[in-house]
Order: sequence, then structure tokens, then C-alpha cells
Amino acid sequence: MLSKTYLVLETGQIFEGRSFGAEGDVIGEIVFTTGMTGYLETLTDKSYYGQIILYTYPLIGNYGVIPEDFESKSISAFGCIAKEVCGYPSNFRCKGDLDSFLKERNIPGLCGIDTRELTKTLREHGTMNGLITRNPEKADLDEIRAYSVKKAVESVSVKEKITVNSEGRYTVALLDFGYKENIVRELVKRGCKVVIMPHDSTIKDILDQNPDGIMLSNGPGDPADNPGIISTLKQLIKTNIPIFGICLGHQLLALAHGFETRKLKYGHRGSNQPIKDLNSGRVYISSQNHGYYVTTESIDRKVAQVSFINMNDNTCEGLKYLNSPAFSVQFHPEGCGGPQDTDFLFDLFLEGIGANG
Repeated sequence: MLSKTYLVLETGQIFEGRSFGAEGDVIGEIVFTTGMTGYLETLTDKSYYGQIILYTYPLIGNYGVIPEDFESKSISAFGCIAKEVCGYPSNFRCKGDLDSFLKERNIPGLCGIDTRELTKTLREHGTMNGLITRNPEKADLDEIRAYSVKKAVESVSVKEKITVNSEGRYTVALLDFGYKENIVRELVKRGCKVVIMPHDSTIKDILDQNPDGIMLSNGPGDPADNPGIISTLKQLIKTNIPIFGICLGHQLLALAHGFETRKLKYGHRGSNQPIKDLNSGRVYISSQNHGYYVTTESIDRKVAQVSFINMNDNTCEGLKYLNSPAFSVQFHPEGCGGPQDTDFLFDLFLEGIGANG
């Protein structure tokens, strides 16, 4: 029988539920994701470092654990919350159940709470911190409120460079701020040699790879907390090597150009986020996971033009730079486990590399 477990928000509000996964207390930033599928990709996405994932879809775990779908080998999130967890998954690719998967990786989970009420609370008041615990009476609200995600990128980035598909036609240096495996898959599928590089790689480290293109990955945390990376990007921009940034990479590239970022009230997370291509007028459904955005008013229109906007709140979802072969998007065009409506952006990146060569 699952033990009674609680979520204590920084406001003092308490939700009672049941534990699954590993035992133990954990504090994190509570963020909700609206995808109906893709719980494995979400759990193994390094961008969730320091956060506790709240699933708005009422049932997770029904197709079990499928290692081929992981976005990384580990779980960077600190915990997860769901209305109901399937204990007996059914899928021909299944290699285990979610409860055991979390136990093996020492990640606490909470189920059986009113996830609708919790999501509405976060939408009304904004993202907040919370504590998963069996002893809510011992919760220290000051400690919960004081929590913040620290050293996010350095905690998830590779420590040494990794080469994938050494026989590829083009060499792409992927700067790892918390990369998703499907970014590598999409590049390899298009015949690229991918060199995955640590977040703190110097400009010399990067140029020593003789890259035909630079990929800036997704990742966790506040983009403004990475002054070293921003400084390196300022130098990379001057090389005229084609650059493609995704999510955190998009934000860091904007900061390197002197633009500003700001935290959203409760973020965009899920696989059903509508975006509009301002060039064609077409609307796409995208996968997203971010808590910060590039402020439109900070963008110098002589330097970059907004290429995509979010249809829910009109925030910037993409930038095309006018004085260098660089572009970036806030959403995830690699979109595993879906949708993949915008994976053509990888083709545009490769076209830019070819034109540059």
C-alpha cells in the first residue's frame, strides 16, 4: 500500500496524496506540463533540472518505460506529480513500470492529489516552490520559499566532448547546455557529424573542431545566470559560422546580442503549444518547455526580426538575425515524442551550412 505523502507549497497550502517512486523529501520549483503523452521524454529532459514536474493529463505510466525514447540517460527533474499512475503498463516496447524506474533513480513521486486544483493555483499565482514530504507538520516555509535552481547548466552538461557519426558530411558543434538526444538524432539523420561539447568550451575549443555549423541546445535555469557562455557566443557570432539555437540556446543567443529575457508567470510546457510563422502566416503546433522568454521590446529590429510568436500570449518564439547566418527558436523542432511539424528548421540550418560552404 502506498504511503500518505504531501505537497507543501511555499504559501503553506497542503495537498494530500500517496507516494510512488523513491522515498524521501524534496524541494523544487513546481511546473506543469500539458502533454497527453511523452512522460518519458519529459522526465529525461535535462531542462527540468531543479524542478518538480506536474502532469496535467490525469494518467501517466500506461505504456511503461521505453529506454529508446529517453532524451538522456538520467532524470534531471527532482520529482514528479500525477493524478494517477498506471502500475501495470501494456506496450510491446515496454521494459518496466514507472514506479520502479523512479525508485531506481531515487526520484520521489506524488500521486492521488487534485492536479486540476494545483494547476489552477499555479496559473493564478504563478510558478512556485514546493516540498514533497511525508511530514508536512515539519515543513519550513522559509526554506521552501528560499529555494532556487542553482548551477543548472553546469550540473547537466557533458564534461568532455563526445563525437557522434564521425563520417558525417558536415561537422556540427553542439554546445551542450542540457541537450536532448533527438537534436542529435535529427542532425545525424541529415548526414552530420555531431561533436557534443561542454557548456564551458572556449572559443578555441569550438573552432578547433572546424565546425561547419554551431548548434546551441536547450537547457535548464535562468539564461542570465550564464555570463561565460554569453561571452563566448559574442565571439562566435563574429566568425560567420551558421548558428541554430533551440530554447535556452535561443535565449542565450539573444542575450549575446544585447536583448533581454524575463521569467514567464507559469511557463510554456507541453506538446500542444500553438505558434505562428510571421513570414508565411502558418500556425504550427509545437513542443515547448521553458520558463523564460526574450522580451519583444528589447529586440533591436536592425539586428534581428521576430520569426515566430506564441498564439496564446504573443511572446517571441523565434528570431532571425540580419547581420549573421544565425537563427533561433524558443520551441522544440526536434519534438520527440511529438509533434514534429517544425522539423524542417533542421533542413534550413543545413541549407545555411551548405550555402556558407
